[in-house]
Amino acid sequence: MKNNDKKILLHACCGPCSTTALERLLQDYFVTVFFYNPNIAPHSEYTLRRDEAKRYTEQAYGGKVLFVEGQYKPDVFLKAVKGFEQEPEGGLRCEICYRLRLEETARYAKENGFSLFCTTLTVSPHKNALLINKTGEDLAVQYNGLTYLPSDFKKRNGFRRSVELSQSFNIYRQNYCGCIFSLSPYSICKGNA
Repeated sequence: MKNNDKKILLHACCGPCSTTALERLLQDYFVTVFFYNPNIAPHSEYTLRRDEAKRYTEQAYGGKVLFVEGQYKPDVFLKAVKGFEQEPEGGLRCEICYRLRLEETARYAKENGFSLFCTTLTVSPHKNALLINKTGEDLAVQYNGLTYLPSDFKKRNGFRRSVELSQSFNIYRQNYCGCIFSLSPYSICKGNA
């Protein structure tokens, strides 16, 4: 049973990761999706991911879920990761990126009357849920009055469920994390850049 005080701001990185997170969170919370991803490049990829996340939210849940887009400022991401461009996937560059996106989510939550926030990032088997949750919990302390809802949405077949829902709704599934530094030569050859 939902409680009107159970509003949660869900940071969404893409449509596929939104699927499982929304399915689970909507059992207990009123969810607003916050799409803030200045790391995604090129701009055409950002637009595609945003549009797919929004389309899924609207098709699957109609007016039950609000969709809010944060500002797309890739220069903010590039400045934050300067000097860490050559880090491997899952390294310090990714930690900085998680923090950047979750901090903006916490700021938005605080300014817009949310007491809870969370992220879809933990759906991916390539993401470190412990690190992401620690980052969110640290930011909740920094933004006094907020609570971060720790999650590992890939557990209990969450990643598999995201693939199923993505196929059912014909959601674009990307083949790289999002930043230009994670874009592989394979992706460039396949025309995804």
